[in-house]
Amino acid sequence: MRYYKLSALMLALVLLVSLGACKPAAADPTDQPTEGAAETVPPTEEPTQEPTNKPAETETIDPPLDMRLAVLSGPTGIGAAKLLDNIDNDQSALLGAGTYSYKIYTDNSELVAGLTNGEIDIATMASNVAVNLYNKTDGGVKIIAVGTLGVLHILEGGGGTSINSVEDLRGKTIYSAGEGANPEYILRYLLQESGLEIGTDVEVVFADATEISAKLLSGEIECAMLPVPAATAAIAKSEGQVRAAIDVTEAWDALETGSQVIMTAVVARTEFLESHPESVNLFLRDYEASIDYVNNNIDDAAELVAGYGLTPSAAIAKLAIPQCHLAFIAGNDMMSAISDYLIALYAIDPASVGGSLPDDSIYYTAS
Repeated sequence: MRYYKLSALMLALVLLVSLGACKPAAADPTDQPTEGAAETVPPTEEPTQEPTNKPAETETIDPPLDMRLAVLSGPTGIGAAKLLDNIDNDQSALLGAGTYSYKIYTDNSELVAGLTNGEIDIATMASNVAVNLYNKTDGGVKIIAVGTLGVLHILEGGGGTSINSVEDLRGKTIYSAGEGANPEYILRYLLQESGLEIGTDVEVVFADATEISAKLLSGEIECAMLPVPAATAAIAKSEGQVRAAIDVTEAWDALETGSQVIMTAVVARTEFLESHPESVNLFLRDYEASIDYVNNNIDDAAELVAGYGLTPSAAIAKLAIPQCHLAFIAGNDMMSAISDYLIALYAIDPASVGGSLPDDSIYYTAS
């Protein structure tokens, strides 16, 4: 009996040990699942990538990659000669922020077409054409600067010296270029304000500048109004038989009406201007510097002017530059100068400015 009880006790102990061995082991606090490891182990760094969306300041970087500039040949474009040279030699204010492309045109109608269809961003053009385009396109362009005041001169041929003032034109026949454009309206205003009536006191005949020059040189006509450089060329070729009798810009100023001749306007497409105002401001800086250079470095500037085909030769350009009244006017001063000039033209003929005076939205004054 005693043997049986011992065996039973031993059996019970064996079973107890076996059951203990089957119990799950206590969790090791250092043995955490993979999820937990993410909380204590730094995540693997991802390679740096360019953001798919540029920051706000980058999205509004101005100016654009390319500013398309149009320059009208002749006196309207002379002030831009150094700017064109700077563009060709990568010396413009726009360098590093964008680029220019440019083209030289021979007629205002080409500029009107390019500005209207969006092929041109900024252009130098006749001031009254700019106003007409503004009215026609319902504000599609804005005037951003003035580049040239007046370029018209009344010439006396045949070696004469009798014409020295507007009053001296009484009883004369004046041949003039520019019918339906700035020259016609300027001449009509000048005569009217001087007390001379066309058809009664003075006869005016409109013709092509080339034809007028030929007739002056041949002695066929006595008096003509031409713009530089056509006027300059006629004088140079005449061997002393043709002279500049009246500087029309000075004669207009002598009237003391408060207005002045503004023949060249620089315009920008409104859409381009509103999208890239900084580009336009950089252009204005370049344009002002160009006009200053041309005015103060006539010999070197004449070579540039001729090289870009803006005048027939450097010799003509050298004589023409001082007669162009090149001037850079922007901001509120520009607004005042042009508005007064347009009022004068409108008084002569509303059609000269497209039938109505423009509102102040035509002017960009935030430069």
